[in-house]
Amino acid sequence: MTKGHRRTTYKTTGFVLRFIDYGESDRIVTFYTNDYGKVKGIAKGARRSKKRFANAIELFSCSTIIFSKKPRQELVLIENCDVINHYPDIRTDLEKTLTASYLIELIDQFTVEGKRNLQLFRLLKDFLELINNSDYSEEIIRFFEIRLLKHTGYEPVLERCIVCNMPIDRTENPFFNPKNGGIQCVKCRHNDFSFIPVSIGTVKMLLMGKEIEIDRIHRLILSKKSLKESREILGSFIRHTLGKELKSLQVLNQIKRMTVQS
Repeated sequence: MTKGHRRTTYKTTGFVLRFIDYGESDRIVTFYTNDYGKVKGIAKGARRSKKRFANAIELFSCSTIIFSKKPRQELVLIENCDVINHYPDIRTDLEKTLTASYLIELIDQFTVEGKRNLQLFRLLKDFLELINNSDYSEEIIRFFEIRLLKHTGYEPVLERCIVCNMPIDRTENPFFNPKNGGIQCVKCRHNDFSFIPVSIGTVKMLLMGKEIEIDRIHRLILSKKSLKESREILGSFIRHTLGKELKSLQVLNQIKRMTVQS
């Protein structure tokens, strides 16, 4: 980090979360970095200069970023980007590309600018490498979601009933309550029909997926029933937390339905 003329220069590593074209040749880019959290800046001439920004400001690319800013300046000036990993195997597979797009949109929606969260940065890095280097599976999405909720402070309560504290092992006919963010047993359900039924096996798999080492995560295989249940409970909770469904997830689900139908 260097200082001069009241402008401070920084060097960090980050993933491209989104970008928009600005003017004739510039691009406004949002990164998630390991040192400074979410950073939004302008890359002047990015649409013209292939040398300075080649592949480095495309969605979910991981790059070394040099940027500078003045005090109280909202947009930083992105001076240079060198790509570290372009994830080529993701980009040649539509389902993997849509999955990666969903992961980065989740990161974008659950973070604010300027707040560092190294666990979240490592989570994104680990899972993009996992998707790039292995076959696609829906389990990857579910385990990313549950870990993201944990690292952002929105972790749902799955180990016990949120009303009576009955452990999940002893909970009869558990339900998931997206509004209250956790499991409730049948006795504590009352007459709320927004609850989502979930099996104890599904809950246990999600709890394992939340903690298991990344290099062993491929060993956790969810049944069709557990995939459906985990998709419903995590999806409903994320929608409730954000107040909307993410566009990238809508597209991913649409492509999956088209694939099944064909």
